[in-house]
Amino acid sequence: MRTFPHPAKLPFPLLLSVWAVLCATTWLAPAAHASDTPRAVIAKAVVTEESEEQVRLVRSLAGDTDPQIRDLLTAWKEGGISILEAPDGLPGLTEGQKIAVTLAQDKDADDKQGVLRLDSSEPIKDAEGKPLRLPAADIEAAETDAALRQAMKGVLDAFALAASAPATRLKVVAEYGLSQDLARLEALQARQAVETHPRVQRALREAISQIHLKHDDAEKRTAAARDLGQMGSISSRDALKTLLEETPDTPENSALRAEATKALVAIGTHMRWANAYGTAFRGLSTGSILLVVAIGLAITFGLMGVINMAHGELIAVGAYTAYLVQHVFGDGLTLSPFGKTLSLPGLHTTGWIRDCYFIAAIPLSFLAAALVGIALERGIIRFLYRRPLESLLATWGVSLVLQQLFRLVFGANNVQVDSPSWLSGNWTVFDVLFGWNRIFVICFAVLIIAGAWAVLNKTSLGLLIRAVMQNRSMAACMGVRTERVNMLTFALGSGLAGLAGAFLSQIGNVGPGLGQDYIVDAFMTVVVGGVGNLLGTVLSALGIGLIDQSLQQILLSPVLGKILVLGGIILFLQWRPAGLFVTKSRSLEG
Repeated sequence: MRTFPHPAKLPFPLLLSVWAVLCATTWLAPAAHASDTPRAVIAKAVVTEESEEQVRLVRSLAGDTDPQIRDLLTAWKEGGISILEAPDGLPGLTEGQKIAVTLAQDKDADDKQGVLRLDSSEPIKDAEGKPLRLPAADIEAAETDAALRQAMKGVLDAFALAASAPATRLKVVAEYGLSQDLARLEALQARQAVETHPRVQRALREAISQIHLKHDDAEKRTAAARDLGQMGSISSRDALKTLLEETPDTPENSALRAEATKALVAIGTHMRWANAYGTAFRGLSTGSILLVVAIGLAITFGLMGVINMAHGELIAVGAYTAYLVQHVFGDGLTLSPFGKTLSLPGLHTTGWIRDCYFIAAIPLSFLAAALVGIALERGIIRFLYRRPLESLLATWGVSLVLQQLFRLVFGANNVQVDSPSWLSGNWTVFDVLFGWNRIFVICFAVLIIAGAWAVLNKTSLGLLIRAVMQNRSMAACMGVRTERVNMLTFALGSGLAGLAGAFLSQIGNVGPGLGQDYIVDAFMTVVVGGVGNLLGTVLSALGIGLIDQSLQQILLSPVLGKILVLGGIILFLQWRPAGLFVTKSRSLEG
């Protein structure tokens, strides 16, 4: 075995030389690394005369996520980078040395601009130490050729594919796949090797196969068609149809055409299932919205027998309450009711605390609508029991007054209630979009029904409500304070309408006429289910929602679908005037 002498036995000059080399390596390595910044690499590529070296330098930036790369390469392509041949007398530069520069946007009276070095963004100074100023015409714009632009495109594609947010990467990958640009294939394959997000991985596989449909190799086109069919790629239908149209029906192309035809059949089957699942979810979502809107009316109209035409405005009260709570958690709100300025202070919260505004808005919307309902019952409706026509006209007048009040306070235009982050996303399962806000409404519809059933059937208040509604006079003889029960019952129904408004604020905009969009559907839901029957209201809402969405999907016309639903409801009520479930009553009031 070969042995080396101990360092102490080496000559002193040799030891000194080794020490100097190690020090130089340690000191100079960071400096060399610092010079290889994206800005410095692009500056070097700009002044390099050999096209192959320029392409190599640009491609060396692939995979780097520095935002400067995108900005500088884009500026280079668009003529925003120039080459300056240094005149004599510039400090640190030799005469004729080429430097990559950009021009500052500070033209003076002589049409001269400041000149900045591209590698450092520092201004170039003249012999007197002042910033150098030159007319743009005296500086040569950096040119690009086809090979260099292709290299830039690959780097920019890789940069876009490396975005931090998966949703951004998904969007970019989908765009690249639909473009079917073979030049982007390399960037997609490079990203596929490092991607970890499952949805993005699937999108990359789909995009690569879509691009392979344009490949010169027939085997790759055949494999791509097979892969797209197995994935059920809906976005690839047009590309596969185009492939069949452009591919001659010859024995050499039989395998390719067979796979493309098989893929189209598989995608069509997948689409039918996706449409069926999507229609079912949309129907369940629409039914849940109807249920949330109608459950309060099922109490005030179904149990109390009060035709409350202001029910829609109680829904708007809940929606506007959510709007106000949102601004209290934010930066506040300035209103101008009746020509006077009213400032609502804000808590200036951010992040997850601000997202919690909706949790606070739910009980506040219930309370606000319940208080308005108590005022309506105490002020008007209690004088109109057993007088349905007068109560209808009176509450219709109240609805007009409330709508005008909303316009005076909040303005005639719709206002936006922002969804918290935990309600603003969605899940995509088998190409069916499940919005979190609609899933939230479905879940809360279940909770509201369970809560309303528990209140009516498992509490002393529910017992009193049922007793008064079945026989008001007998309940009064037994010592029940019927007026208080009426007030609490109407408050409960109104509060549930306020909850509906809070939920609807997450579906669309909030305006003075919000409730009018749902009042007719709410009455239909309650009547079809059976007046005063909660189970009937649930089945009616879900049935109307599913039938409505199914007809819209079949007829491809929302208006015609709604017309047919309304016609079906009219025919159903001709057959069963009392609705799905007939409410039995012991009332002797005639």
